[in-house]
Amino acid sequence: MQNSQVKTKLIVLSFLQFAIWGAYLTSMGRYLGSAGMGSNIGWFYSVQGIVSIFMPALIGIIADRWVPAQRMLAFCHAVAAVFMGITGYIGLTKGAGVEFNDLFWTYSVSVAFYMPTLALSNSVSYTVLNQAGLDTVKAFPPIRVFGTVGFIVSMLIVDFTGFQNNYNQFFTSAVWGVIMAAYSLTMPNCPVNKDAEKKSFASALGLDAFKLFNQRRMAMFFIFSMLLGAALQVSNGYANTFINGFGSIEEYAGTFAVEHTNMLISLSQLSETLCILLIPFFLRKFGIKIVMLIAMLGWVFRFGFFAVGDPGMPGVIFFILSMVVYGVAFDFFNISGSLFVDNEVPEGQRSSAQGLFMLMTNGLGASIGVIAAQEVVNHFTADQTNFAGWPTAWYIFAGYALVIALLFAVLFKEKSSKKA
Repeated sequence: MQNSQVKTKLIVLSFLQFAIWGAYLTSMGRYLGSAGMGSNIGWFYSVQGIVSIFMPALIGIIADRWVPAQRMLAFCHAVAAVFMGITGYIGLTKGAGVEFNDLFWTYSVSVAFYMPTLALSNSVSYTVLNQAGLDTVKAFPPIRVFGTVGFIVSMLIVDFTGFQNNYNQFFTSAVWGVIMAAYSLTMPNCPVNKDAEKKSFASALGLDAFKLFNQRRMAMFFIFSMLLGAALQVSNGYANTFINGFGSIEEYAGTFAVEHTNMLISLSQLSETLCILLIPFFLRKFGIKIVMLIAMLGWVFRFGFFAVGDPGMPGVIFFILSMVVYGVAFDFFNISGSLFVDNEVPEGQRSSAQGLFMLMTNGLGASIGVIAAQEVVNHFTADQTNFAGWPTAWYIFAGYALVIALLFAVLFKEKSSKKA
């Protein structure tokens, strides 16, 4: 297979991988709110963090030891698609009478099998690139960008079809998932790594990297990663339902932002794609402390702009600015943090340390954060029946990010002799 064919195959793989997620991640809260489950939005989004604590490691061990990664990828996507389809079917049959327990458990099973595919699809891509003799560092980033493209395309499909308002977004995700499962089986074989049998489940989880907490600097980094990770799913869970809520106000009913919220939010993913290109320069120029502080301040502005914005003019400009700063807030934290870990720990501990970073951010931090956010939103918006309380909730989230930034600036010490 020629190199161009290899890259094209992996581009499609990346596109489909994130199209599945984009169908519901930013719009599910809107549907849940309209279905009378607005007070439980946080629980649905917390599932992604909870299962990320153990499922990627479990599925990764199986793929390493017994089942080729491309087949495991197909299996996980097939199971996730079936249960996502069941979730949509329950929403269809229950209609306005759908309740939390009707959807939550089938949705949770779907997410439990989807989340490990984020790592598996990367593993398949790396293996295929290596088999083709290509440099993964140079070849993979342009391929991964098409994952964000897939996410955006799926968001726009759900937006223009009106599916962001109902259960059809789950069916859309399920269709993408079936296609991805079938497509995964067309990928070149990824041989089982016999050496992986020496790797324990605890190592795969990154638990043996907890010894890094003996180093004050690394302990501070991981603790603040968890604290900042609490912001990751807040806007995914609540931005769409918040902006859509302006439709109940006559002045804003029918505005573009209210009618096409997903299109507006897709600017966040576009910004994310562009900001990836800035990371190498910022890390070389300023070091990890400044870059992480920029990310933390990015979250302050992300939430703050939501607090002061509205769908009219000029208020919608603040919403647009919130989407733009998302790229800085997300990428400068997630990607720069991962690079920092890779540079700072010994080679033999890097995989475990990366596992610990993911556990602290996308696992513990994200799941705890979105549940806490749910309590804040429910309190100040009276389970989203009091729209006037939304700015207070967003200001609280912005204040939280600001406090984290100030503490990080004081407590985290940058090495003067080495930058990430």
